Amino acid sequence: MLSARASLLGSLGAVAFLLAACTTVVLPPQSAGPAYASKSVAPNLVKPALVSAPPQLTAVSFSVLPGWDKDDLREAWPAFLSSCSVLVKRADWSHSCTLAATVNATDGQAIRSFFETNFVPNQVIAADGTDSGLITGYYEPLLHGARTRGGRYQTPLYRVPDDLISVELAGVYPELTGMRLRGRLVGKTVIPYSTRAEIERATGSTGKELLWVDDPVESFFLEVQGSGRVELSGAQETVRVAYANQNGHPYKSIGRYLVDIGELKMEQASAQGIKAWIADNPTRRQELLDVNPSYVFFREESLLDPKVGPKGALGVALTPQRSVAIDARILPLGAPIFLSTTEANSQVPMQRLVMGQDTGGAIRGAIRADFFFGFGSEAGANAGRMKQRGKIWVLLPKPVPPGS
Repeated sequence: MLSARASLLGSLGAVAFLLAACTTVVLPPQSAGPAYASKSVAPNLVKPALVSAPPQLTAVSFSVLPGWDKDDLREAWPAFLSSCSVLVKRADWSHSCTLAATVNATDGQAIRSFFETNFVPNQVIAADGTDSGLITGYYEPLLHGARTRGGRYQTPLYRVPDDLISVELAGVYPELTGMRLRGRLVGKTVIPYSTRAEIERATGSTGKELLWVDDPVESFFLEVQGSGRVELSGAQETVRVAYANQNGHPYKSIGRYLVDIGELKMEQASAQGIKAWIADNPTRRQELLDVNPSYVFFREESLLDPKVGPKGALGVALTPQRSVAIDARILPLGAPIFLSTTEANSQVPMQRLVMGQDTGGAIRGAIRADFFFGFGSEAGANAGRMKQRGKIWVLLPKPVPPGS
């Protein structure tokens, strides 16, 4: 989701450009996220390194895809049509997306024939030759809040502050398309924006409080997901809060921190495990949250249809179980992707067609995906446990013969 989403244990990719010691450059935000909407917490770009070497795409037949013939493609079709609403404007996608409008959405065999006729699956092989990578999960959480501070509602969700500046870099450096500088202006100098700890230590009302929620830990995890819903006390109303901007500091995993200091084992460092540790160590809560200097700002959106997911980086609503976040520097945003992995904390195969409709600050690398589970407690439980190995194939349109 235009998101702050980052996997709790995900390592930040090494993508960087040296501008100046006192500035921060971050990758473009992604959405709901779901960033972790999606989804946002991109790294400070302070090393003179470029995007990692491109992956190898090996064309294969559909018969190679494990479970392709068993997947009910009718469930993936609405997500594909959502991608096409954007991709149809591109020359390489226009033909297939226009043709998709003629396919019977209730006919699974017709949908399968459409993909097998018009697309080529390409297995993604990383630059180092590996063919599998990390598959994590995210979801849209529900928080409880109010429009005014009072009682148990003491944790603010902030709008974008007036002094946060965001500068697109592509106008001067075309090779930095999609990258931006974030900070604040002091005199004529751009300096890094306040860290999470500095923002949360600020006293008094700033006037930029969007809503007040009842749980600082859930507020933190809302930032990780990139967007969510807030049930407002006394208003009989639930609103969506979506990613609006980020303070420019890199996301740092609090799960990794707890593992590094010996408080948790790696297999315990799920969202559930981290929350349990905080419950057992309440006096150290702020110490832990301050480990992550990244901070996400939100905007409010009306929740017109509770069944519709938040928007991802592609600008379309995410489809539960059929949308994923990818590294859009490497794979085409919006493309169909066949995913072969296992269910959360399980060896049960999960093999299905999904759409790469989102990005995330910790979603870095060719074989890396963040699976959108949807909304609610069950989705949250699965997302928190999802840390599996998997393989991916990206489906690319066949070239259209001249005159077609």
